[in-house]
Amino acid sequence: MTRSLADGHKKIAVLTVEPTDPMAPTVTELNAGIGGAAGAGSHILLSDWTHGPAASETFNDRAVSEKGNANAYGAENYQGGMTVFRRFGETGSVDLIADELFQAVKARGSRVWVYEREDGKEESEPWTAGDELWFGAEWLTDLPQRTDTAGYIKRRIDAQVQKGYPDAVVAAAGV
Repeated sequence: MTRSLADGHKKIAVLTVEPTDPMAPTVTELNAGIGGAAGAGSHILLSDWTHGPAASETFNDRAVSEKGNANAYGAENYQGGMTVFRRFGETGSVDLIADELFQAVKARGSRVWVYEREDGKEESEPWTAGDELWFGAEWLTDLPQRTDTAGYIKRRIDAQVQKGYPDAVVAAAGV
């Protein structure tokens, strides 16, 4: 067994329309997302990409006779957020097609469905039925925040995860 470097192995789909089955989005639904079949990865800064489970709530509900704490897990928690590169045309005006990810999430309260494949496949490889998805989630976005002014023009979008889909898998088209 060989280990796989993470570099170049994340494929991200950001959908503006909820999949028919959020636990099993189809190849067609993922390809209809922002960035098309290539995915949305080229629009997102890697260093602060946040998408997945966070520590679950815990509660202590031990019996009087038990020694020590006996914490149990309660509600699951998820986290989501990304810094989006802005895209402008040659005249300096917004390029609505190239800037599609920012346009989809710039309004507070925007809902998007975000899926990430992270496995031994290269990012450039197409979505395939049966692909294991690291995580899927429905995001509710906050207002964009200005980041540092060094480098490219970009905005941080924090999100509240409304629903998480751990163990999601890509379904065949039409399923």
